[in-house]
Amino acid sequence: MQGVIGYKKIVSCILIVTMFGLCMPKSPLKAAMITTESVINLSEDVLSDRERVRAFLDREEVRSKMESYGLSPVEAIARVDSLTDREIALIVGKLDQLPAGGIEFVGDPWLLLISIGVVALIFFLVFLVFDNDSFLE
Repeated sequence: MQGVIGYKKIVSCILIVTMFGLCMPKSPLKAAMITTESVINLSEDVLSDRERVRAFLDREEVRSKMESYGLSPVEAIARVDSLTDREIALIVGKLDQLPAGGIEFVGDPWLLLISIGVVALIFFLVFLVFDNDSFLE
């Protein structure tokens, strides 16, 4: 029985550290005054971002792919025009991050490593507990 209690303490400590690690902010937050010029520049950036999305949709391979899905280019442009500024900024951010002709892991690599470690630890503990014959008696 003492061995099971010891394992519970170890598992609980590992889970506490893991949960704190997942909750930590990735970048420090900062507060600052917003100037009028920065707001005006943001609106100009949004207009240029919309033009980037339209230029992406005007490419021949994108048009042919849209038509294969049954979406006309005119309808796609109308949908882009109906998007909010925040949605356009998200799309442009994704366009900038796309790999050129490949697949890339998008996410936090530490989160992936922690998840693999937790799963491996759970498997180890389950096999360790159930491998002991005296535990079942």
